[in-house]
Amino acid sequence: MPVFFVCAGLLGLLAVVLTINVGLMRGRKKISLGDGGDAEMQAAIRAQGNLLEIVPFTLLVIYMASDFYGFRIVAILSVVLLAARALHAGGMLGFIPYGRAVGAMVTTATLGVASVLLALAGLGLKQY
Repeated sequence: MPVFFVCAGLLGLLAVVLTINVGLMRGRKKISLGDGGDAEMQAAIRAQGNLLEIVPFTLLVIYMASDFYGFRIVAILSVVLLAARALHAGGMLGFIPYGRAVGAMVTTATLGVASVLLALAGLGLKQY
């Protein structure tokens, strides 16, 4: 489980970095609200927003699945999610070619796998 917490913490720090990036860019471009029609600002906002939209739920599903599956599955899902989100952010900000697409696909696959595992675990539970 320590790997899960390290990855969750690093994802939190990635959210901080992306939030600071948006704030600094707003100051530099003098855009106080919205994206001002600026493509770079749009990309920065979406990189931050997309992370904040998908990561909390994915982490929650992985965490809930940890009650039923071994350390390795949870660790693998956590590391894959962290790598996918780093790729996605790098791709959105123009640092990693194809990072956005690969990161989005891997994130979605990670959520899908964790969700299936959790559903299967739930089917095996007995009611009182």
